[in-house]
Amino acid sequence: MKCPYCGYSESKVVDSRSTEDNMAIRRRRECLKCNKRYTTYEKIENIPILVIKKNMNREYFDRNKIINGLIKACQKRPVSRKEIENVAYKIEKRISNNMTTEISSKDIGEMIMESLKDLDEISYVRFASVYRQFKDVNTFMEEIKNLIAHK
Repeated sequence: MKCPYCGYSESKVVDSRSTEDNMAIRRRRECLKCNKRYTTYEKIENIPILVIKKNMNREYFDRNKIINGLIKACQKRPVSRKEIENVAYKIEKRISNNMTTEISSKDIGEMIMESLKDLDEISYVRFASVYRQFKDVNTFMEEIKNLIAHK
């Protein structure tokens, strides 16, 4: 980091603090040549993740879409809002940890179903019926048989 006053590239950190929103670190630095002080900010670089839809269109990843889908699937079930947000957080973290810039909506749907299977079986079947677009009762029954066999 070059000194904004003299252009020298060596400095020492005098003070470090988190910003009010805890999204960056504020550092007070002192130039080792001219001894003047200046402030720098360090923050995590957010690389946007794109979701590849079934029709091959791309849109920005939106955690709220996962939460809304989970709320619908868990309606009138003993699943708290905190549990729903926790599932969405874990899925978002898992996607971010893959260090990928694109993910298919199919992969996200599978992650949601995997999480719902452990959280609430009825919510899982509800979500699966919409996600997998069950055509008839037989398809629905197959999914329930798979769920029972999974146990």
